[in-house]
Amino acid sequence: MSRVEKLTVTGLRNLVDVAIDVSPRLNIFHGENGSGKTSLLEGIHLLSSGRSFRSAKLDPLITHGKDEAVIFSQLTDGLRIGLSKSRRRRHLLRLQDETQKNWESVARSLPLQIIDSTAFQLLEGGPKARRRFLDWGVFHVEHSFLSAWRDSRKCLANRNALLKAPRLDRSQLEAWDREFVAASIKVDAHRSAYLERFLPVFNEVYTQLEGSHLETLEIRYDRGWAEGSTLDAELQRMMDTDRRYGSTQLGPQRADLLLLLNRTPAADVLSRGQQKILVSALKIAQGRLLSENLGVDCLYLIDDLPSELDPENRARVFAALLSLNAQLFVTCVELEGLLLAKEGVLFSALAPSEIAQFHVEHGRITA
Repeated sequence: MSRVEKLTVTGLRNLVDVAIDVSPRLNIFHGENGSGKTSLLEGIHLLSSGRSFRSAKLDPLITHGKDEAVIFSQLTDGLRIGLSKSRRRRHLLRLQDETQKNWESVARSLPLQIIDSTAFQLLEGGPKARRRFLDWGVFHVEHSFLSAWRDSRKCLANRNALLKAPRLDRSQLEAWDREFVAASIKVDAHRSAYLERFLPVFNEVYTQLEGSHLETLEIRYDRGWAEGSTLDAELQRMMDTDRRYGSTQLGPQRADLLLLLNRTPAADVLSRGQQKILVSALKIAQGRLLSENLGVDCLYLIDDLPSELDPENRARVFAALLSLNAQLFVTCVELEGLLLAKEGVLFSALAPSEIAQFHVEHGRITA
């Protein structure tokens, strides 16, 4: 069971040379808005996935006047992970002092979920956010998924290149179509199998948190091409359209996870608070499924939990998170905002030794 034990961050946004020992259970970072709390979570997210949850651009991540941001973590099982993001050079990712070509091994060593304002994109955003959510779970639980997903992306890139060419090479297109269809069927099968495992766990978590909409809530998987038809037949049917746009309109790259209430998008029906509960249930269920299937605990980053939630619902969400026995990194402006709804004490479910509190001010983090 791997958890963050030590964390150092330099050159990341407004943070000032962070070097902290953290709790394996609950870590609370409190301070004024703009003090650097979210930047710390961003650093952990970068280390785990190579991506920021705040910006797709590199320059804003690196402290003004510095050339690189460096994040290092030592895990409780002895693993060491280090990342350097540079303005001038390619990133450098190391696991146990070995340079990594991609994030596969690191992501499996440090599985991570985030609950923050961007999580609403699961309901309000386009299919890409929901595919990414789904594929995170499939990646961790169905280990042969990644190979099939990479094959489908390679075939898709070559197929699209042929579609854009002034003259279409139909023999090459047919060859790539066969490979694309074969890989896509595997991707779809893995996604479908994962969702079959996921839904009962989600229903249980959502019932604990909300429950009132469970009978009318539907999570529907759209695989990216018509049910009852083969992808090969659909590619042939869409050939003229694909040629006109220079890209493949159907396939697993178009898959979606529809969240509906009485056949209406949930984002159009639920209040902001109800949306946060639904999104939290989705993320918590993924962590539970990961633990139940692989015995691996997911790390959770929770940015501004009190936002959008009243005290009672806040307590329910946090009780569900604590029930995972996961490592939590939580930010808030004031500690009082994290008090449980009725007891009025700070997370009484945990022993004091399991809680680490940090104050963040002007980029400096103190215990």
